[in-house]
Amino acid sequence: MSTRTSILLVDGDFRRRAAISHCLTGSALHVEPFEDAGEFIARGPREGVALVHDDGRGITPLLDYMSASGNWLPIIAFAENPEPRTIVESVLAGAVDYLGWPFDAETIQQSVLLAENRAAANAGSRLREAVARSRIERLTRREREVLAGVADGLSNRLIGEKLAISPRTVEIHRANMLNKMGATHTSEAIRIAIEASLIN
Repeated sequence: MSTRTSILLVDGDFRRRAAISHCLTGSALHVEPFEDAGEFIARGPREGVALVHDDGRGITPLLDYMSASGNWLPIIAFAENPEPRTIVESVLAGAVDYLGWPFDAETIQQSVLLAENRAAANAGSRLREAVARSRIERLTRREREVLAGVADGLSNRLIGEKLAISPRTVEIHRANMLNKMGATHTSEAIRIAIEASLIN
């Protein structure tokens, strides 16, 4: 690696944090330790690769924080003797790699390189998703229901029948929905919903 990358190490075990820091001494990786996800979120690092001990509590809060802030950093999870199911669940949740502890400097460097390459490839889509989610969050529950009906190709009358409201009320919710989402027409609202992973 040509430039010095920050490893944002999230691990509640002081000895393991020290061992990982020692393992990476002299490498192109600089370790910034965090005791838990709460400390990471409070400090809000803007760049680096998060190396997170998977204790079942740390990865989800970090992903939620990144989604809300729109600041996506790649996450490498690790654990001692992880179960295959745990690895799969963590990767599906958003971790870009999963390591078994203990690992050596070469293993973590290869994983960081992989994480940075994947992050670069995913940065645009992650940013679009975060922006789209922030727009969707402005909607009321009823406006989201109307959006779902619109995305299913239903008319105002059919949406109204489904939600037990009048077509005129649907029209009002639809106008409010477009306004809050910053969309000029229905197809743009559907695109935003797709980018937010609200609909398939």
